[in-house]
Amino acid sequence: MTDQKAGCLTIMDDPVSIPVQVVGAAIVDDLTVPTTLLSGRRLEPPALAGWWELPGGKVEPGEEPQDALHREIREELGVGVELGARVDGPLAGAWPLGDRYVMQVWLARVTKGEPRPLAGHDQLRVLTKAELYAVSWLPADLQVIEALAGLMV
Repeated sequence: MTDQKAGCLTIMDDPVSIPVQVVGAAIVDDLTVPTTLLSGRRLEPPALAGWWELPGGKVEPGEEPQDALHREIREELGVGVELGARVDGPLAGAWPLGDRYVMQVWLARVTKGEPRPLAGHDQLRVLTKAELYAVSWLPADLQVIEALAGLMV
């Protein structure tokens, strides 16, 4: 018998932890030769407020990750994006975010609108490669930022 709940699967009454799927957009100026990266400063929850991250969020049940990313970017920044290559992490292409979440990250380029902090962030900042570590990234995001730095010129 299986019973799926948020982040937990029960098999024969034994809970097994299943990571929650999260998506993130590495919003860059160019999908092939990026020179800048957009970051957002979190508003909540209180334990994460003030830390910087890539925009994105949770994948809803039945939603494809790329569809979730487009939805999250519209909700958080009010823009449309074109997705580029996925930035693969060490867990079947995903990046670990603690022991409860895994994040898939795609390069993205704004194609419609001007990014502004609508939900989840109070500030946005566009960073060059030299400025990548000028903000306090969420500790779990540092591996992703290191991978992105390797793609930037």
